[in-house]
Amino acid sequence: MLIIGELINSTRKQIRKAIEEKDAAAIQSLATKQVQAGASWIDVNAGAFPTDEVEKMQWLIGTIRKVTEAPLSIDSPRPAAVEAGLAMAGKEPFLNSISAEADRYKALIPFVKKYAARVVALSLDDSGMTDDMKAVWAVADGLIKRLEDDGVPPDHIFVDPLIRPVSTNGDSAMGALWVVEKISTIHPLVHKTCGLSNVSYGLPKRKLVNQVFVAMAIGKGLDSAIVDPLDPRMMANIFVAEALAGKDQFCMNYITAEREGRLEGMA
Repeated sequence: MLIIGELINSTRKQIRKAIEEKDAAAIQSLATKQVQAGASWIDVNAGAFPTDEVEKMQWLIGTIRKVTEAPLSIDSPRPAAVEAGLAMAGKEPFLNSISAEADRYKALIPFVKKYAARVVALSLDDSGMTDDMKAVWAVADGLIKRLEDDGVPPDHIFVDPLIRPVSTNGDSAMGALWVVEKISTIHPLVHKTCGLSNVSYGLPKRKLVNQVFVAMAIGKGLDSAIVDPLDPRMMANIFVAEALAGKDQFCMNYITAEREGRLEGMA
């Protein structure tokens, strides 16, 4: 499972405060802990500062780079911040995210190509969000083909079917998993990811919902997720689900996690 660590996000109150106060130690601690917990990329988001997002993005990346060379995921709605982030990101840069919306695609695809970035591809076009999963699949399929036509390798594409809360639509979780499975079948080299916590929005005990859902999703082909890697039960569920889904040969990742004490208290 390719983990995109979600914690350095300026929409979180403590992160916004750390950025405002230039609390480098707090940012560096979160970056280091996420890598140690198994994050493949560290997501970096300064979007809560629209007037000086580029400066804040550059400060975040410079601060993180003092303690780790781990790959970074650049997360912004603004092209200028995306370009500034990708320019500093270093090895294996990741763009979070592009979509089939005409203006966003046109603005961001040059950066994806220039920096050979991996990219979260949101199943969203100019018609907006929909609960029609056949339409979600059609947008995803078209976006994959468009990215490939623009020279993006299929294994650099991470499709996000945009998980909806089950609290407002009980069919949304299984519908999204249908899309994940469809992508796995039709586009086997393309990755499937999601902002996992969306599924539990509006519910009590949200972590429990997220932890169960990730196991279901892995069974359908999910091989990446934007999650909190410091949630030990979430990470334990991922190890178990991958072993049960035949994605962990001889269960070596699971066994290694147990030996490292990462499954303590889970039985």
